[in-house]
Amino acid sequence: MDKMGLGSETMKRSANYLSTSDHASVVAIALFVTLLCACIVIGHLLEENRWMNESITALIIGVVTGILILVTSRGKSSHLLVFSEDLFFIYLLPPIIFNAGFQVKKKQFFRNFMTIILFGALGTLISFIIISLGAIAFFERMNVGLAIGDYLAIGAIFAATDSVCTLQVLSQDETPLLYSLVFGEGVVNDATSVVLFNAVQNFDLSDLSAGVAIKLLGNFIYLFISSTVLGVVAGLLSAYIIKKLYFGRHSTDREVAIMMLMAYLSYMLAELFYLSGILTVFFCGIVMSHYTWHNVTQNSRVTTKHTFATLSFVAEIFIFLYVGMDALDMEKWRVVSDSPKTSLSVSATLLGLVLAGRAAFVFPLSFLSNLTKKSEKIDFKQQVTIWWAGLMRGAVSMALAYNQFTRDGHTQLHGNALLITSTITVVLFSTVVFGLITKPLVRLLMPGTPMSFVVPLLGESQDSVSELFDDNEALETRGEGRNLVRPSSLRMLLTTPTRTVHYYWRKFDDSFMRPVFGGRGFVPYVPGSPTEQSMHNNWWHGEAEM
Repeated sequence: MDKMGLGSETMKRSANYLSTSDHASVVAIALFVTLLCACIVIGHLLEENRWMNESITALIIGVVTGILILVTSRGKSSHLLVFSEDLFFIYLLPPIIFNAGFQVKKKQFFRNFMTIILFGALGTLISFIIISLGAIAFFERMNVGLAIGDYLAIGAIFAATDSVCTLQVLSQDETPLLYSLVFGEGVVNDATSVVLFNAVQNFDLSDLSAGVAIKLLGNFIYLFISSTVLGVVAGLLSAYIIKKLYFGRHSTDREVAIMMLMAYLSYMLAELFYLSGILTVFFCGIVMSHYTWHNVTQNSRVTTKHTFATLSFVAEIFIFLYVGMDALDMEKWRVVSDSPKTSLSVSATLLGLVLAGRAAFVFPLSFLSNLTKKSEKIDFKQQVTIWWAGLMRGAVSMALAYNQFTRDGHTQLHGNALLITSTITVVLFSTVVFGLITKPLVRLLMPGTPMSFVVPLLGESQDSVSELFDDNEALETRGEGRNLVRPSSLRMLLTTPTRTVHYYWRKFDDSFMRPVFGGRGFVPYVPGSPTEQSMHNNWWHGEAEM
């Protein structure tokens, strides 16, 4: 009987402990959701403020909340949730990157594709090399105590940019070239940084040689190409399934669900095969917007574009809010509290390397890009804006730093704690200080540029056939240039290579891709299909006009 009594008491204590733990989690989540609501409301009220934007607002609210929690917990904790790389890379990053690909203006993106790849891939490699070499040169003198793998990881961590602040100021319609370059480079940069980081971790760098460097580069190219191909295949598969099965005949919910799940599946498959999930889900978003989105019913189109935009928006606010709260994690600051000068020196050095690494490729690569263009050249003011857009560091840098220098978010090693606190300092300083200056700077450099507060939705950003071609080609498409002689294919390729590729891609797309995978104007008539709905709408509008 006594044993039974003891057993029942133990079970009661366990139940009480679990209920207390569950209640604490509920309180933390409720407070965090309340803070998210506060960020949205305050961001709306400050929308037309000259200095502030939504990301800075969330970051500052996070820091203030962290201070309050720190005071109430008497220095024990500053955050409601424990930082988790899985939370960031598996749940928060995919909707942001997918929506970026889903909403992008494809004509501008692919027209400037080579320049974007030049900045996003080659530029990130240059920045990675400069930051890594600079860290080796300066930190060795400071006796930070890091291995060669740590120095290369630092290069990848701080090569990752965060251009959200600049994109919130630029207008996609008024400055399409600048917006597409900043936007496209930001996505490719994130993917390149993560691929570089993973490549560095997968190699034995104790004996660094030319052979290892070549293998590193080869692995990077393999990951880049295979991740892109996987994203395209996943997008085409979703388009084919929805086109053939017509879920919308019975339920639009199924259409929306299958689009969302297949988009997320592309990211998880990339992670499963050790590829770049960022690149995969980005190109999956582009392909889905080109084919899949046109295969669903009108209701599903409206639902999906707003759902993807909303998920991306909430995830971004969540990330900035949490970064602000985690900045005051006392465990790491206590480890480096005995060497404040070293900590400040490391942070200042990293910030200087970020500035130098950015300038080392933006201006030279802009010059090279301009040599290959006859029109839409990048002028000096635009180059300065592109340089400035990449100075901010954000959640990708934080997540990679935690991955390299902590175990489950904790560390007691002085060198590792020093790098974590320095990363936090650089992220806070660059986002708040550089972010506050972004609006006035862009207005100063481009006074005619209106601020872009509304994210352009997919229905407003589709490219017409006439927009795709240039001059005579556009006239021919509209039937106005029948008497004009179109130049030969070789001459077109030599004079306007990008538009020529677009021209032949559109012919291939119309002849082979759209009949199989659907898309605008290529969905066959089937009762209950999107085509029936659009035909019904056209008939209804015709009757109204009569």
